Amino acid sequence: ISMKIALVSPYDWSYPGGVRSHISNLAQTLRGHGHTVRILTPASGAGAREVEFGVYKLGWTASLHFNGSVARVGITPAISRQLRRLLTREAFDIIHLHEPFVSTLTLAVLRVATDMGIPCVATFHASSNRKNSTATVAYGMASPFLGSFFAKLDGCIAVSEAARAHVSRFFDGEFTIIPNGIDVARFDGHAPPLAHFNDGKRNVLFLSRMEPRKGLRFLLKAIPLIRDQFSGPGAPPVRFILAGEGPQRAHFERFVERAGWPDVVFTGYVSDADKPAYFTTADIYCAPNTGNESQGIVLLEAMASGIPVVASDIPGFRSVITSNETGVLAAPRDAERLAWAICHLLRDEVARRELATRGQRRAQDFGWESVTSQIEGVYHEAHRRLHERQSTQRWWRALLHWPAPVGAAQGGKSQSVWAISSLDENVVE
Repeated sequence: ISMKIALVSPYDWSYPGGVRSHISNLAQTLRGHGHTVRILTPASGAGAREVEFGVYKLGWTASLHFNGSVARVGITPAISRQLRRLLTREAFDIIHLHEPFVSTLTLAVLRVATDMGIPCVATFHASSNRKNSTATVAYGMASPFLGSFFAKLDGCIAVSEAARAHVSRFFDGEFTIIPNGIDVARFDGHAPPLAHFNDGKRNVLFLSRMEPRKGLRFLLKAIPLIRDQFSGPGAPPVRFILAGEGPQRAHFERFVERAGWPDVVFTGYVSDADKPAYFTTADIYCAPNTGNESQGIVLLEAMASGIPVVASDIPGFRSVITSNETGVLAAPRDAERLAWAICHLLRDEVARRELATRGQRRAQDFGWESVTSQIEGVYHEAHRRLHERQSTQRWWRALLHWPAPVGAAQGGKSQSVWAISSLDENVVE
């Protein structure tokens, strides 16, 4: 059954990010299944004026330090009337909110949609393994206020067990775990390697935003340890390709320059179109994240590309990788263990090949077709729950307005709710 679906983002559509990518890919796959999809999102700068098919850009954004990163979230004061007109005109069958409690846009949509009787589903993406993280503190302070909004949801999705554990600390409800998806057809390991890196050196790839929780400083600390193991005659030289932008990039570049390390290359921003080639260029993909990761989409993209992965042993990554079977997990914030894991794989081509094969097979479970079919199941269940709740409400309204029995009226008082309102502690002995 085809539906008209609204996907609501709390984050600035003008900037790339995991949730934006998730929504874009989900919208594309849902359309391929015959559904009509609209995206509601805040946007800033030139991107706010750019016309995109099926995208409504609402409100403005503000930068907040959130969960070890910088999030540009929507700020939408006094938008309820505009939203009501939009939702009435579009006549959505389902509204799917992503991180529903992060921005005022998602909260406003949830409030207006439920008032209009539109079923609402939410996906919770974030995870935190620290009690004093911004996400944990913010949820802890706001949960008494947000509880009434959580009760409006007709279905809840968490992208991993780590994400479910995080949000269920504050909201008691049922969560369906449906992971983030990846484009397994695009990340199939067939992209030609980058020619300027395809020169016989072993390539260790880091591809992520350069900010504290991504843990690049621990890979940098591991570089001298790895080089010590590959400095002898006949040992293949090792190159470290550090791809991505972020607030720490300039600091790390100065550090490497002062150290005088050769073959440590900062590439800058890598577009989605270029990512497959970076993965096929690498011999190992390294993700030394320190925590606060709900799943690890880039890990899956590397695995789907047939590249062995060395990553931190944190809850979000354990939902993707079984250590020594589909990848290698090393203790987080431990440069020595990270170096040992990378050295072991660099020396053992058979182990690299076996991990890559099993990892690639594991990544197929996260294809967008499979993920979208699971989400469609939640949509249908949300419709069923809403209709069930509406039927119950109609039954109660009918009961409360049932006419009183003859002779029940006393003193001219209304008896329209005789069955319930006449009960008090003196009636039942």
